Amino acid sequence: MHERDLVCVCGLAAVAALFESDAARVERLFFEPRLAGQLIAPRRQLARARKPYREAAADELARIARTTRHGGVVAVARPRPPAAFDAGFAAGWAQDGRPLVILDGIGNPHNLGAIVRSAAFFGVERILLAERPEQALPSAASYRVAEGALDRVSLYRAPLAVALPALARSYRIVGTALGHGLAPGELRRDKPVALILGNEESGLGAATLALCDVVVTIPGGGRVQSLNVAAAAAVLLYALTAG
Repeated sequence: MHERDLVCVCGLAAVAALFESDAARVERLFFEPRLAGQLIAPRRQLARARKPYREAAADELARIARTTRHGGVVAVARPRPPAAFDAGFAAGWAQDGRPLVILDGIGNPHNLGAIVRSAAFFGVERILLAERPEQALPSAASYRVAEGALDRVSLYRAPLAVALPALARSYRIVGTALGHGLAPGELRRDKPVALILGNEESGLGAATLALCDVVVTIPGGGRVQSLNVAAAAAVLLYALTAG
């Protein structure tokens, strides 16, 4: 794999999750001396694999990670690409009753990381990414924001025109929109929910909305029209998993 294809995973929580899920993806590890004691197990794993690790000052970590927000530790690793969606798995996924999150063109990697973090917090195990050129994929920025959640949640990718009809056999397909949908609490709970979150600028397109069973809107009474998509995801996942 070429160097440009590797990703820098920063922060103790994210690095720990990476080593716990798939240490073989890590190629190098750099860390401030203050964290050496908390990285004993990862260092041993790299030593057994004959891969390098060493202490580094904060300014060197910033150069490696290309950000000052590295949290004192940087793992240079091979990213885990989203798996191809298999319609045959959908019925099995639905058996646990948990929501499935679907992202339709979420382009900001920070929003991707924040949504994955919220999904992991609320016990969501799978996220489906739309096969669209503007859809953000795992990157250094999304790993940093996700705080380890990108190694706790399984990502899949597919064209939604193909995936949604297959999912509709086992899930209630729920779109999101401003101002004209049901409140989350009004959703029927006879099937698990596949929740679709749309592009930050334009929301869900007409073709995707046409494949939804129902549309939900977060009711708000303030002076701002909408929430950031990552904040909306957290509110909706709480509503879908509470009680």
